[in-house]
Amino acid sequence: MQAQTKVDTSASPALQTDQVKGLKAFLKKCKSQKALLLMTVPFVIWVFVFKYLPIWGWTMAFQDFKPARAFSEQEWVGFKHFIFLFKDERFLGVLRNTLAQSIINLVLGFVTAIGLAVLINELTNVKFKRVVQTISYLPHFLSWVVAAALISSLLSIDGIINEILMALNIIDTKILWLGVGEYFWGILAASDIWKNVGWNTIIYLAAISMIDQEQYEAAKIDGASRLQRIRYVTIPGMKQVIVVLLIMNIGYIIEAGFEAQYLLGNGQNIEYSENIDVFVINYGISMFNFSLATAAGIFKTVISLIFLIAANSFSKKMGQGGLY
Repeated sequence: MQAQTKVDTSASPALQTDQVKGLKAFLKKCKSQKALLLMTVPFVIWVFVFKYLPIWGWTMAFQDFKPARAFSEQEWVGFKHFIFLFKDERFLGVLRNTLAQSIINLVLGFVTAIGLAVLINELTNVKFKRVVQTISYLPHFLSWVVAAALISSLLSIDGIINEILMALNIIDTKILWLGVGEYFWGILAASDIWKNVGWNTIIYLAAISMIDQEQYEAAKIDGASRLQRIRYVTIPGMKQVIVVLLIMNIGYIIEAGFEAQYLLGNGQNIEYSENIDVFVINYGISMFNFSLATAAGIFKTVISLIFLIAANSFSKKMGQGGLY
């Protein structure tokens, strides 16, 4: 024991010296990159102000919050609002809609974005390739207000969708598509894909561009067809990016969105269109029940964190790496 103590004592100065050297190296690197550090200051301030300071507002979920009262005068009610959420049949239906919309958008969004990226990469005509990319990007820059107006017009009784389907004898009578709740999830998924698929391909095209071209040449020499090169070279080369993005998107599985559901939803499809964000607006903020709205927000945050940690752990156990 004494010998071990001597070893530890003799090692301490060396360890302290290494720490001092490491600190000096860190400070030297910070000094050499002070311009970059200064550029990050506004972002750090923004994150602190808009992401961390609002956490103080979580206390409202445990109060019957009244805006006119001081913090010390608020009535504390514990988990009353959380219990109400979990017992409310309306909220359970809203939770079902949120998960269904998120999962459908997640699956279709990944498949279509990866597929479009691969197809664009296979185009050999550079001018045509740029045209395709530009056209696919454009809907992303439309606000959901404009996009929802276009979609509503297309799906109206006299819209072009009904006209085409009637001309092809697929339907016998015109359908008010946004008036049938069972169609809403499909309409929402199609709308989201149309609006964001081009934008989502950017990172996959960047990942494809990082693949060593010699792998394609070797596959050609070995007699691999185009589909085989996509399967054994392109897709594996994108795997790490796909895994990271999948983990990040699973972390947002409870975030189904708000604008599209709010703008395309109506009294006829509300059983399928209303998600947690719309529920918070309708029964929280609009009715001045800020405590209920905050409780729903905390629920979303906790579930998102659980999904993120679980997806990251599962990915690492499968040997695919993770976010951390």
